[in-house]
Amino acid sequence: MNIHGKSIIAGRVVEAQGPEFRAFDPAAGAPLGPAFHEASAGQVDDALGAAASACASYRAAPPEARAGFLEAAATEIESLGDALLERCRMETGLPLGRLQGERARTCAQLRLFAALAREGSWVDARIDRALPDRRPQPRPDLRRMLQPLGPVAVFGASNFPLAFSVAGGDTASALAAGCPVVAKAHPAHPGTSELVGGALTRAAASQGLPPGVFSLLNGGAAVGRAIVVHPLLSAVGFTGSRAAGRALFEAACARPEPIPVFAEMSSVNPLLILPGALSERGAAIAEGLAASVTLGSGQFCTKPGLIFVQKGDGTDGFLARLAGALAAQPPAPMLTPGIAGAFRAGRERAMALGGVRALPGSGPEASAVAVSAADFLRTPEMAAEVFGPFALVVIADSPEQVAACLRSLEGQLTATLHAAPSDLGGATPLLAEIERKAGRLVMNGFPTGVEVCPAMHHGGPYPATTDARFTSVGTAAILRFARPICYQGFPAELLPEALRDGNPRGLLRLVDGKPTREPIG
Repeated sequence: MNIHGKSIIAGRVVEAQGPEFRAFDPAAGAPLGPAFHEASAGQVDDALGAAASACASYRAAPPEARAGFLEAAATEIESLGDALLERCRMETGLPLGRLQGERARTCAQLRLFAALAREGSWVDARIDRALPDRRPQPRPDLRRMLQPLGPVAVFGASNFPLAFSVAGGDTASALAAGCPVVAKAHPAHPGTSELVGGALTRAAASQGLPPGVFSLLNGGAAVGRAIVVHPLLSAVGFTGSRAAGRALFEAACARPEPIPVFAEMSSVNPLLILPGALSERGAAIAEGLAASVTLGSGQFCTKPGLIFVQKGDGTDGFLARLAGALAAQPPAPMLTPGIAGAFRAGRERAMALGGVRALPGSGPEASAVAVSAADFLRTPEMAAEVFGPFALVVIADSPEQVAACLRSLEGQLTATLHAAPSDLGGATPLLAEIERKAGRLVMNGFPTGVEVCPAMHHGGPYPATTDARFTSVGTAAILRFARPICYQGFPAELLPEALRDGNPRGLLRLVDGKPTREPIG
């Protein structure tokens, strides 16, 4: 299972042409071999050309072929065994237990999208039959369904080297929709990406699919921009920082033909603790919160980074318990030197703001600090994300002050409410505020951990994502990479199978306004 350090284009390992770079072991503090080579401009063009050439045949492939591809990819990834996990551990510093769980999630979501593609009702077929005798005007026969957009670029995430990277949810949903994928490996875990990219390449070949259905390119920001501005690209899936996501979004909008960028970027995930909950179980909330803030060294996009409590008899005890619980968490390396440096700088900026104080017992490198709601409202910079094991606790004088703080926030992936039965009567105004700000609301829990299932929504108003209507987790993620086409007055032999009267696949369709799986008689 040797790693070659080269890009994979349409089933071929291509010759090294671009500059060299190396992965880095954050636990050992040392570079890793072998050398990797960035893709050249010509190789970017080759990958997008192959993807475009594969579009028609992959779109026309039966759903079983797409499903078989995704299932074969999961099997190929599992067959990599411990070698994949060990390489991933070296490139990220993440513990093997975490990586075993992430591999299981990656393969499970590949199989989930395989089942979605095989069943097929996600295409949302709608049929309104002709009404030739309608007055004053007859109605034509109208049939609508979702069809794949075209080649999709997927950018691997630093903090999820498997589940949000080469074979992660963006890739799985795009392939299930019928879109070829050009994946850009994250420079922080290129060896992991290469191993998984090889698994996808073998899976495509095993199903007899066109080789251009998947390519893997190495490189940094310049390669990423070259992919996004390429005229043959149709959409982008991205998980990462606001700066990088915004740069890709702006490049896509500046194209002669703009394309959608579905980017998940920045979130502080506010967590509200109402007085009754603080009184009844403040200690348990503090312990759970400390675990959530420090999970994965705080490098989760759903980490609760902003905590709101109301001043009361139990507030000081809660803060002391939170500080102790945070201090008790074992230290762990961060993913890259760049992320570690940005975390330290962000933490120092937050602690230097007026009114901010370290929690008692938190030590010189505080994992949490506190500030009054009045100072928070005067200083918008306090709401900035600090990516890492750090949280800001805002102490308010009243529910109205908490609501004012919430109104000042940007869009979020999640918002969490801890409430006791005694709090519920007054919770409605706060619930209304967080409904406006976040895509997933959590009651009496913690937002870290995102279930992969049909009901999940992992997205939110900007800057959490570039389009709050869509999710990057769960089966609804497929909707990002498809668009509706309406066929008016078409003969049956030219209609897609999903829109034909006989409904041979038994899809759930909307026929004359009524959902049914029955054929049209």
